[in-house]
Amino acid sequence: MGLKDQSIPSGISVPQTFIDGPVDMGLIKDFVIAAEDLGYQGLWVQEKIIGEISSLEPINLLSYISAMTSTAELGVAVLIGSTRNPILLAKELATLDQMSNGRLILGYALGGNPKNYRLMDGPDSKRVRHFIESLHAIKALWTEDSPNIQGDFWNFDGLPMYPKPVQNPHPPIWFGGRHPNALKRAVRYADGWMGAGSTTSDQFIEHVKIIRSELNRLNRSSDDFKISKRVYVAVDDNKSRAEDRLRTWFKANYGNSDLGSQVSVWGPSDEIVPELQRLI
Repeated sequence: MGLKDQSIPSGISVPQTFIDGPVDMGLIKDFVIAAEDLGYQGLWVQEKIIGEISSLEPINLLSYISAMTSTAELGVAVLIGSTRNPILLAKELATLDQMSNGRLILGYALGGNPKNYRLMDGPDSKRVRHFIESLHAIKALWTEDSPNIQGDFWNFDGLPMYPKPVQNPHPPIWFGGRHPNALKRAVRYADGWMGAGSTTSDQFIEHVKIIRSELNRLNRSSDDFKISKRVYVAVDDNKSRAEDRLRTWFKANYGNSDLGSQVSVWGPSDEIVPELQRLI
């Protein structure tokens, strides 16, 4: 039974960071075409603007991917809401949804590094209010003919923006975050939630309990709220070699080579599958 036959949707991360050599667009092209052909339902990218390794900007990369695929959902996990102008972001993402014929999933998060975000005009204070207000602005621009936003950070009245996204009422918005307040905020404002790849399976299971409790408290159907997790996997019959690969990657991307063994699964496929099944 192939991926196309699975009842649980599965996505895969697109090559986006290049540690040992130059950016390889040919590799990305071959990868996304093969992944879609294999039946992966989603192709996912991340946002890493500042850092010492080469990492492609996510919206432009998804635009590139959209031209070479036709069925896979295109997701970003996640955009940091406090670093982007919501008017421009709404336009960029509506354009991407048009280019991909309605395949965009927007991962959206507050982020955890305010010092760096201030370099990109992020707020010094009231970060949560800024985040939610920006989200309201994006949704209004996507869904209303003459949107009106009067807030602490954004003020506009009768500001039209076209084209609207293909998806109605708008592309799905999935929050990130792991703090209990962030999890509850996801249930209140978003269409889904994504567990971070830097969290363990046990942490994810506890986070899901909070999500489900909040869904119940707000009388919100779990059928209308998507839950997912990024999982780092290294498949290799040589388990030691797989762990070494993870250590190298986590050192480059997270600055912590030990994190890989805490949050990843690795080794032969018959050992990996049971660990992944815990998350379903």
